[in-house]
Amino acid sequence: MWQSLARGYWSNIKDSDWYNWKWHLQNSLKDYQSLKKIFPLSLDEKQACKNTIAYFRMSITPYYACLINFKDDNCPIRKQAIPSTAELKNFYYETIDPLLEDSSMPIPGLIHRYPDRVLIYTNHMCSVYCRHCTRRRNVSKPETSPGYNGLTAIISYIKTHTELRDVILSGGDPLSLGDNYILDILSKLRAIPHVEIIRIGTRYPVTLPYRITEGLANQLKNYNPLYIQVHFNHPMECTKDALLACEKLADAGCVLVNQMVLLKGINDSADIVKVLNQKLLQMRVQPYYIYHCDAVVGVGHFRTSIRVGMDIINSLEGWTSGLAIPHYVVDLPNGGGKVRLSSDRIEETPSTFLIRNYQGKQFVLNK
Repeated sequence: MWQSLARGYWSNIKDSDWYNWKWHLQNSLKDYQSLKKIFPLSLDEKQACKNTIAYFRMSITPYYACLINFKDDNCPIRKQAIPSTAELKNFYYETIDPLLEDSSMPIPGLIHRYPDRVLIYTNHMCSVYCRHCTRRRNVSKPETSPGYNGLTAIISYIKTHTELRDVILSGGDPLSLGDNYILDILSKLRAIPHVEIIRIGTRYPVTLPYRITEGLANQLKNYNPLYIQVHFNHPMECTKDALLACEKLADAGCVLVNQMVLLKGINDSADIVKVLNQKLLQMRVQPYYIYHCDAVVGVGHFRTSIRVGMDIINSLEGWTSGLAIPHYVVDLPNGGGKVRLSSDRIEETPSTFLIRNYQGKQFVLNK
């Protein structure tokens, strides 16, 4: 199989290294020179690897690279991981921060948009820099990380705001941090009486499942209820190693939910989404959200019409278990927040969708 051909490049690596998540981070593919040794790149990919790095860096773990079918230019893993010159094309309605996250930060690294919950930008690092990343203005840039002092200030803010009951650790990827650092954050949050729920948004079970060690999973048991928001986008990502990672987290008492991003040419069909979600349920992961791709600069080639997402949901109903049908969600521009797309919130015009958020305010999205 093509996976074993890709794995052949690292055939001399000892198992003790291959199953060590830190080895994968140290040996990630970060530029054209490292990538071309393994894959016969297309002309577009060659140009993109050289020209997009100034805007958004590249990093692909050896594990995730082995999922790429390099004989298929349209491989869904390939499209998510390897740069394309399409990232250099900007649409007039795109911005670097379409959700106005930065203006919703009362202090650096903390997004406080909703009444009872906040999101902590823990760090800038991910195991793989997904080409559809909505936070590419910050992710991969070390200067954007809040650091220890910044996280201390964030914890103090949460302590003084007793209305906050739900805290999301995001980034970057929180699991890029070391175990002790992660556990320190969790223990400080758990010590705050009004914090009821802690969530961790991570793609490590997908892109580097060896990060989910027995040691980490056993420690996480101490901080339940703990929700792990994973990010599987395609059935090809549902490997045996990913299953083992999810099993460790589920056995530790964590609740796993999936947030898929709707991506043109990758998962924009009901058949693919159905297979993905059925696989996830077998992995004890609840399909939770299908996210409409944000209007962020550099990802327009991935964006579908909202109608595509709504048709997928309609096509799933009745043909698979209700457990396998997630909510289709759009994060509205200009800080409007997340909205589950349903007919009573949407008005359609020839060129736009008019969508009302949870406050009843109306926002315009281009088709």
